[in-house]
Amino acid sequence: MSLKQVIVVGGGLAGLTSALHLSQVGVGVSLIEKHDYPRHKVCGEYLSNEVLPYLKGLGLDPFELGAKTIDHFELSSVKGKAIRAKLPLGGFSLSRYTLDHELLKRAQLLGVELIKDTVTDIKFENDRFLVKLKDNGIKESTFVIGAFGKRSNLDQKLQRKFLNSKAPYLAVKAHYSGDYPENLVGLHHFYGGYCGVSNVEHNTLNICYITEYSEFKKFRNIEDFQNQVLSKNKILKSIFNDAKMDFEKPLTISQISFDSKPLIDNHMIMCGDSAGMIHPLCGNGMSMAIQGAKLASELIEQYFQGGLSRVQLERNYKKLWNHSFRLRLQTGRGLARLFRMKSVALYAMNSLKRFPGLLRHIISMTHGKFIESI
Repeated sequence: MSLKQVIVVGGGLAGLTSALHLSQVGVGVSLIEKHDYPRHKVCGEYLSNEVLPYLKGLGLDPFELGAKTIDHFELSSVKGKAIRAKLPLGGFSLSRYTLDHELLKRAQLLGVELIKDTVTDIKFENDRFLVKLKDNGIKESTFVIGAFGKRSNLDQKLQRKFLNSKAPYLAVKAHYSGDYPENLVGLHHFYGGYCGVSNVEHNTLNICYITEYSEFKKFRNIEDFQNQVLSKNKILKSIFNDAKMDFEKPLTISQISFDSKPLIDNHMIMCGDSAGMIHPLCGNGMSMAIQGAKLASELIEQYFQGGLSRVQLERNYKKLWNHSFRLRLQTGRGLARLFRMKSVALYAMNSLKRFPGLLRHIISMTHGKFIESI
């Protein structure tokens, strides 16, 4: 059994970014993912430009892949009353189908080993990890990056404490053919949730919404829920009336939780949704996953250069991650609570229309600054 420097468990955005970054600086990486590439994922597919210099440093230019430039944000109430604001840094929209696949191809060119398998257990013994796979035995490594998503069987195996909390949300996503301003990302409120809308490559419209499962289960199916709940927002009604779904059926994920999670779990470094999820109301979870992967990768790089011990690495990761994202997470949870209260949400929308600078301030609280290239 050969010792790998790093094993990344989970080939989503955070896992792929970590694998690519580490391979680019000469660290040996195995990436374990149970699904095939490319594939669609339930995701808003909008990224703030704060990550653009870093992605280009990794050899990936989103605009060469057809990404759409986003410079304005629109927020609407349940009645369809809308307010727009210019995004301070701007952003872009690109499907996960394309972005994940391109990250993987570049990582493999740099020597990342892709193992298609399911991780059944992870143990830390004698200062190294033993990663047990369903079909490929046991792999050994110095570090493990846990990037296995929002909620997985591996979380249960590791007995992660956040599983004891309720996970009351359901998310639905599909691509459509339809008209929507190319430079705009919209967040449209409906009773029980909100819906993100933006264009991605190939003149495709990505529509992704999240709702409380208790509200959704009152209806027979997704179509009834959209017709009877989302369409009460006149903006969403117009979008759905004019759009034609490109997927055979929408993608869904359930049991979504936005509770806090440990960043280090039995010495495993958690990244992406495994470390913490920003409420989609803030619309910037993809950028957060990429930045978290950058933080972890830079510290691991320092470790192998002899600049950090494992204890120092873990302490620094917690400190840097919380410094970067704690305010964003708190803002997201606060806004979500506010918009769940109908009367308060309507009052908040009226306040934002009267004081447009307030919306720009809220946006700045969920977006950072340009991060340095590798």
